[in-house]
Amino acid sequence: MAIFINKPFFSMCQETAGVLSRLLILLSLIVHLFHTWVWSDYDLAQDEAHYWDWSRHLDWSYYSKGPLIAWIIALANYSLSGLSEHWTGSLTAAIRTPAAFFGSLLLWFLCLLTEQIFHSRKLGFVVVIAALTIPPIAVVSTIITIDSPFTCLWAAALLCAWWAINRRKKWIWALLGVVVGLGILAKYTMAIFYPSLGLFLLINPANRKQWIRPGLWISGGVAILVASPILVWNWQHGGVTFAHVGQLAGVTHDNTKHWIGPLRYVGEQLGLLLGYWFVLWVWAMIAYRPGKSQCIGMSYLWWMSAPMFLVFLGFSFRTGGGEVNWPAASYLAGLPLIGFFLSRQLESPSEKWRKWVLSFLVCFLAIGFGLAFVVHKTDILYPVLSRLVPEPTVGSPVPLRQLDPVCRVRGWKFLSAEVDRMREEISASGKEPILVATHWSIPGLLGVYCKGHPQAYSIGLAVGDRHSQYDLWTNPIDQPAQFLGRDFIVVGGIPKQLHGSFDSIQEANEIIYHTPNGYPVANFWIQVGKGFKGIPKDVGEKKSW
Repeated sequence: MAIFINKPFFSMCQETAGVLSRLLILLSLIVHLFHTWVWSDYDLAQDEAHYWDWSRHLDWSYYSKGPLIAWIIALANYSLSGLSEHWTGSLTAAIRTPAAFFGSLLLWFLCLLTEQIFHSRKLGFVVVIAALTIPPIAVVSTIITIDSPFTCLWAAALLCAWWAINRRKKWIWALLGVVVGLGILAKYTMAIFYPSLGLFLLINPANRKQWIRPGLWISGGVAILVASPILVWNWQHGGVTFAHVGQLAGVTHDNTKHWIGPLRYVGEQLGLLLGYWFVLWVWAMIAYRPGKSQCIGMSYLWWMSAPMFLVFLGFSFRTGGGEVNWPAASYLAGLPLIGFFLSRQLESPSEKWRKWVLSFLVCFLAIGFGLAFVVHKTDILYPVLSRLVPEPTVGSPVPLRQLDPVCRVRGWKFLSAEVDRMREEISASGKEPILVATHWSIPGLLGVYCKGHPQAYSIGLAVGDRHSQYDLWTNPIDQPAQFLGRDFIVVGGIPKQLHGSFDSIQEANEIIYHTPNGYPVANFWIQVGKGFKGIPKDVGEKKSW
């Protein structure tokens, strides 16, 4: 049964709302591109640089993720690296540009999905405005992590599946398979899409026959084929990805129950959606739960939203809460339901209730837009934030990091400039030094920002760090022969257990990065090890894959 908004909560006509939706999406794209290429002074995040390093070693898959993010960055880097380095002085803009397009496509798919389910362009307009104020969507439009293509592809799959169910064309089912397969290549969470869709088809009698029609099975077969590079690569590498994912989910090597995990999980989701949007999502999930709504479209949105959230809620007993972004795709199908729920509240016969609903809506839209601006320029808050933290000390030189997580994307160019200075000094007296870090997340940043984009390595596994893609490539731990006798510049410092791995070690040097306004926001330790002799086999714990 189609749903129509008979008492409009906006005075604008449907056509005007449709035009405004698309203009907002286009404006969002322009703003994010401007931020990436002109306004931003942020360096890459550690994950972004790590995936860029993958893009220099193209493969069918990688240790912790599928290959799509590396393929995307490789294409962007190939197309835009020259312009990016000439215009901005680094590869940052080239690497991040796809995020702006994925974010805008995500908005467009959500807008189309809302319009087609509710037959209301005004409701599509509301969903676009709401989405622009929700932090996770702002993040995936700004930085290029696996969530940028993943959320875009999830939204595209929502639209394709709705078309396939209603139009019953085999080619649309095949298209859905391509989209879901690509989504799995981006993030394994995409595999939850088909179980959610299957439950919807099973629960709704009008669509139950889809289970015995070829379309759904064609779609699943195409998805498996598209995602098969991951299976092939893991077959060649002993299934290391599945072991890694199992450890993250708490289903392997850990029988501990974290009874506080669900509370932490819900609390983090509450914060992720500014409280307000999460409460509205829960309210909409309860209001339009199965059996309460007669609209097939609303049932579809419910089943494509709630199951993922519940899956990760269940895992939270094993993971202690998990990563805050794990259930992010839950809210994509939930947004149209939130929009419809709000429209109903704004049409309430109680004038007092309508005023309360409208006041909260306007307030949190303003908060969302304000936060979106501040997150792109957090240093404007430093005069205030610096008064809320202790003065910098030798033991705590960067207290602002306690309040500003964006500090993590500052200082990497500064660090790399210091590393380049040390490289020149060492190179003048002999061979080019080897760049090494004691954590898997740093080599990519050195590769991006150091002159000539050298390959850097991780020795994290020897000092208790987790496995990473660097352990599958040539590295000083497992293949020491080509590194013997070389000088190492080690970011993170050389721990005591590795002092015997070098002929001599220079004193560690701490460098502190200050913003142009003089606020210390990042500190790094650098140490030089002369004459690498190899890492003894009894040093460090060799973690299983």
